[in-house]
Amino acid sequence: MSQLSTVEVISVLDTVMVRVLLLMADLQAGVRARFDRLRRAPEAGYNTEATVVTAILAAAAITIVGIIVKKITDRANGINLNPPAP
Repeated sequence: MSQLSTVEVISVLDTVMVRVLLLMADLQAGVRARFDRLRRAPEAGYNTEATVVTAILAAAAITIVGIIVKKITDRANGINLNPPAP
């Protein structure tokens, strides 16, 4: 295995550094583009918010209906259909 000279090491590091900087610039441009789209359409997140709220309300409604059905069933099962004999 041969040793790299100082100049070769610096050349490799420069190449890596340039690639990292280019990737960072691309990432920054992508993030800025997303933020610009969100600024132009501030209601874009509304659909997600409405979906989450609707799901929570539906879960609450199902839970409440389940509780009511349980109470009604318990009351109905508590009714004595065989009256005492006279």
